[in-house]
Amino acid sequence: MRGAARAAQGCAGQLWPPRPAPGPAASPPPLLLLLLAVLLGDAGAQYSSDLCSWKGSGLTHEAHRKDVEQVYLRCSAGSVEWMYPTGALIVNLRPNTFSPPRPLTVCIKPFSDSSGANIYLEKTGELTLLVRDGDRSPGQVRCFGLGQGGLFVEAAPQQDIGRRTTGFQYELVSKRTGPHLHAPAAPCRPCSDAEVLLAVCTSDFVVRGSIEDVTDEPEQREAAIHLLVSRVFRQKSRVFRPDPGGGGRWRGHVRTLLQCGVRPGQGDFLFTGQMHFGEARLGCAPRFKDFQRTYRDAEERGLNPCAVATE
Repeated sequence: MRGAARAAQGCAGQLWPPRPAPGPAASPPPLLLLLLAVLLGDAGAQYSSDLCSWKGSGLTHEAHRKDVEQVYLRCSAGSVEWMYPTGALIVNLRPNTFSPPRPLTVCIKPFSDSSGANIYLEKTGELTLLVRDGDRSPGQVRCFGLGQGGLFVEAAPQQDIGRRTTGFQYELVSKRTGPHLHAPAAPCRPCSDAEVLLAVCTSDFVVRGSIEDVTDEPEQREAAIHLLVSRVFRQKSRVFRPDPGGGGRWRGHVRTLLQCGVRPGQGDFLFTGQMHFGEARLGCAPRFKDFQRTYRDAEERGLNPCAVATE
């Protein structure tokens, strides 16, 4: 707690970070004095009881104050829920290990009914807008490197704060590229042989099966791929469950971007992917015979990153 207080003291007296230049329809926002926890005692600093999630209310502020509250979370995943937002939050995210094994990426996913505040990425007083108040883009996920800055959540001006709640889930994941990092711009291209081999070793789920059906969800800009699985190599969550009909098969579904145009059809595939925000996201998915060929070629050259039964 003392270390957190010292960190807050270093920010005292700074001006509210400048926003990006507003668009034509936006009115110029006033500069506000940054009043942090050190000026207001413990009332300005909020600490999560479980270090993963925080829930608070702007009703604790006096109407004339534009307080900035510090929120400290030390966890790999959790959520922030801010009811009746007023003033601003600075959300400090850190991993739950002292020495993370590799650079970390932060991903945030706003609640579907989140409203009342803008969410920025803040670095040395400069703000980059991540999520605009009232943006109802379905399933939007914003990701950035942990070293790129922190989260600055600023309440939008309101005549009547009403019952508004700004909230989002967050995840800290090892820095990845390509199909493993769920983001709106994630590519739909097939994986290279090297990416397939790495995906088999590092994915949260690895299964062999076929596409039984695909449900397009235009409002979410996503598709749910229903799989009939003949073999489960690995799964960290119970995405795939035994088929009630027996036969040693499993069923489950994974999600991908609608723009990838996945369709049901015959074929035996290797499906890999990651869990993000409680959902299974599709990563590399080569035909199983192509995976077998790739694996055997790498095995002959001693280049396999891990061992997998290919028969």
